[in-house]
Amino acid sequence: MEPFKNLINRDTVAQAGGHLRRAWPRFDRTRFEAQAANGLEGLEFKARAMQLADALEATLPADFPTACDVLEASLAPALALDAQGEPLKLGHAEAERGIAGWALWAVGEFVARRGVADTAAAQRGLACLHAVTQRFTAEFAIRPIIQRHPTLALSTLADWVNDPSAHVRRLVSEGSRPRLPWGLRLQALVVDPAPTLPLLRALQDDPSSYVRRSVANHLNDIAKDHPDLVAGWVRDHLIDAPDTRSALLRHASRSLIKAGHAPTLAAWGLASGLKGQATLTLSAARATVGGDIALRVQLQSTARQPQQLVVDYAVHHVRANGSTSPKVFKGWKLTLAPGETRTLDKRHSLKPVTTRTLYPGSHTVDVRVNGVALAAAHFELQPP
Repeated sequence: MEPFKNLINRDTVAQAGGHLRRAWPRFDRTRFEAQAANGLEGLEFKARAMQLADALEATLPADFPTACDVLEASLAPALALDAQGEPLKLGHAEAERGIAGWALWAVGEFVARRGVADTAAAQRGLACLHAVTQRFTAEFAIRPIIQRHPTLALSTLADWVNDPSAHVRRLVSEGSRPRLPWGLRLQALVVDPAPTLPLLRALQDDPSSYVRRSVANHLNDIAKDHPDLVAGWVRDHLIDAPDTRSALLRHASRSLIKAGHAPTLAAWGLASGLKGQATLTLSAARATVGGDIALRVQLQSTARQPQQLVVDYAVHHVRANGSTSPKVFKGWKLTLAPGETRTLDKRHSLKPVTTRTLYPGSHTVDVRVNGVALAAAHFELQPP
């Protein structure tokens, strides 16, 4: 399989150089390509993008608005969207017409570096990112401007909630997420998310699923620091909600449901615990890193009414220091009929992932019904 870092390669550099020269005949393409491609094969993915941005800084006009003019003139056509408002894949014909794809990570980085100097630069930078995000994304590039010029940036985002481009409307939500993964943390919005709430309210019924998914992830970010706020949001906005908004709110509250946050469970009508019994059995007493283990959950209702249940499970992973840390995994959503006994089966992977190292030792698994741990079992994880 081709390494991901090779998405930025010498061809990427040459194509960008050609499009920039077309947009600005005075562009020093030779110098740009030499600097951008120098030792490229030995660099990791982000380092390649940053080197490309360094080359842009060295060869674009020193005047930032003029540099933005050049960049905008060099761009490929905007990415098309499907009927659900999801972006279609970049075509070869579009890439031939202008800078597109991963090279635009470096373009956004250039704008982020130069667009924070003062209010005028921020304003011009935002306009440039409005164009960039329609070809790639600008969710990382816009964050330094939000951090340094919050009043201007948030005012601009408020205007963009009505933009005809779903790419731009998505940027309103994605770019202002307080805890965007791999992005600059917007600490002021972590502490107080109030400035973005009107933006999310305006976008939660957006016709594009691409935009709505970002709103859900933004609310899930907020839930990490302000769970009661998001629980209240869910409660209030579930009233007369269309199916698309209900799905958004469910996705937005996923972490709180897994955590058993009582106000969120109440908002979804899941405040009552299981009336009945729950048991958990594992397929083996020992398992090996790289393998898997089967879980069997049995629920028995003693209620006279149907019960709406969310059944998740947590694995208490052994850490490097010997302590344990629970990780909740999504299980099942079901209606348990009066007096019904239901058996639920799932295989849990024990393959290492980039975000979690698996250490040998005694692991506990517990089953959580509507956020309440009701049954547990244990297995010994062994080295491969």
